[in-house]
Amino acid sequence: MEVRSIYKYARISPFKAREVTREIQGLPVSAALDLLTFTPKKAAFLIGKTLKSAIANAENNANLKPDGLVVKEAVVGEGPTLKRIMARARGSASRIQKRTSHIRIVLSDEIAIETRETRKAKREQEKKAAKKEIKNKTSESAEPVAKKKPAKSGTKAKK
Repeated sequence: MEVRSIYKYARISPFKAREVTREIQGLPVSAALDLLTFTPKKAAFLIGKTLKSAIANAENNANLKPDGLVVKEAVVGEGPTLKRIMARARGSASRIQKRTSHIRIVLSDEIAIETRETRKAKREQEKKAAKKEIKNKTSESAEPVAKKKPAKSGTKAKK
């Protein structure tokens, strides 16, 4: 089952917030919360609030335990831009764009949580399979192969 939470009109640039959301995608909820707690960025605090809201939604609305939840997707969309003016020299003005963003986090319990141990075991199995393939190929190529004629040289001997 999927549970989501949306933080609309967050006062941060989407470009800055996406940097943090890329880090938490695919992580278990506990690991994502730890990562956000120790990330020294404003975006981490705002995304942490949204993630905690999604966890609360999962517990209260969907009766899910937060232990088995994984961050399926963390997306930051662009919100409306506030346009302001700053006075400049000789009566002119320059525009200041105050960007906002919409942070959406989707949690799921259907994705298997991948830990270091499971990743390590998977890599070892792949190595064993690769070794078996190499062994099978070498035993098949043990058959005698016809000799090829040597290539003719294109240079002529000097007299």
